[in-house]
Amino acid sequence: MLNLDRTTSFAASPGKSGLEEDVPLGSGPLMQGREFVWSNRDFARVQALIYKRAGISLHDGKHAMVYSRLSRRLRETGHESFASYLDWLESINDGPEWQEFVNALTTNLTSFFREQHHFEILAQHLRAHKPAGNGWKVWCNAASTGEEPYSILMTAVESLGASAGFHLTASDIDSRVLDTASRGIYRAENLKGVSTERLHRFFLRGRAGNSGMVRIKPELRRMVDFLNVNLIAGDYAFREQFDVVFCRNVMIYFDAGTQRRVLERIHRVMQPGGLLFVGHAENFSDSRDLFVLKGKTVYERQ
Repeated sequence: MLNLDRTTSFAASPGKSGLEEDVPLGSGPLMQGREFVWSNRDFARVQALIYKRAGISLHDGKHAMVYSRLSRRLRETGHESFASYLDWLESINDGPEWQEFVNALTTNLTSFFREQHHFEILAQHLRAHKPAGNGWKVWCNAASTGEEPYSILMTAVESLGASAGFHLTASDIDSRVLDTASRGIYRAENLKGVSTERLHRFFLRGRAGNSGMVRIKPELRRMVDFLNVNLIAGDYAFREQFDVVFCRNVMIYFDAGTQRRVLERIHRVMQPGGLLFVGHAENFSDSRDLFVLKGKTVYERQ
């Protein structure tokens, strides 16, 4: 358990990136010199399975990434070939290994206050409008390791006050990153998007053996529920509609048909006039019947 000191001061420190880089390997029939034989047929099967399960379209330049991440699953499950592992996976239909398969192939690039303009727009919207029901209800559906949902909560508290009615539902298809998000523990060196003022207000600092670590304060963590949600798996079982939805840098992994189906489902769980925040590379001009562009990568629910 973290030993956290509420009184220790913070100093700003630069962030670092520990993200894996994709290395294109070409599309020959086999990748030589590897622990496991890896063929184009294996890759095509993985493409089909992750598309069916999670709607993710893996392009042909992802050979190296897929091999690296799924090799770990072969070692964990005791399979000696990709063909054997994929045969077994298909035979079990459902279960924990399917979640591990999806976890292995999802990408979780995130940081605090990424795409800062979105949080400025959110703050303006919260101050200028009243929620449709009793308190604001917001959904962040690509929560990853928690940096985005906690950025939303910090913005809400700064805009509305700590006692204002605000509840965040944060979801992801990857169960492992949700575990990290729910704990709310991070390396201080990775908080480059967080001001010193916010560090004092919203974080506890680790000491002794946990020096260099920080944790989101409990009062902020109580404002969020973390859920495992697959965006392509049918209608969403939410009882109340959301005033705001963050769905950033998710649709880039879907083809056009899947994008449309997901937008329709999001539309059904949003209040009319609600805001949808999307990634900088995402454009939904073909779905104006659902969402109309209101600002830089911000849409209004029709």
